[in-house]
Amino acid sequence: MICELTCHFGYKTFEVIKMKDKNFKKPDKEELKNKLSDLSYRVTQENATERPFTHEYDKNFEDGIYVDIVSGEPLFSSRDKYDAGCGWPSFTRPIEKESIVEKKDRTLMMTRTEVRSQYADSHLGHVFNDGPREEGGLRYCINGASLRFIKKEDFESEGYGEYLKLFT
Repeated sequence: MICELTCHFGYKTFEVIKMKDKNFKKPDKEELKNKLSDLSYRVTQENATERPFTHEYDKNFEDGIYVDIVSGEPLFSSRDKYDAGCGWPSFTRPIEKESIVEKKDRTLMMTRTEVRSQYADSHLGHVFNDGPREEGGLRYCINGASLRFIKKEDFESEGYGEYLKLFT
């Protein structure tokens, strides 16, 4: 089942599709262009990168989870978020390893590991091996424009009640 929610992102109001099961069907290009902000579309669908230190999620440390802005797939927990000083939201691990697809990225004359969401195939950012050693050494450097933040107190009403266990 897929349901639609109305959310606010910056100054633009749009609908976000929320994945409720593994039968998620990604909306077509025109539907996504109408539902996402220009920046979120460019980041998730065209592999763009937002400017560092410009997204509100970089400095957001409230309890909650970050989901794919296209599908609603749960991706990262605020419990695994830290300030890497790079200007993008950074995490030590995804909620579930299976929710992230890693691909080799050879753009910009270097080799990096791109991370994408499993069901919507949204470009999220990159993973690097310069994260906190005590947490496994990884830094998932993620574009805030590819995410939607769900506050812990809204988990039940937003359909993410099962993720409350991450905060007990």
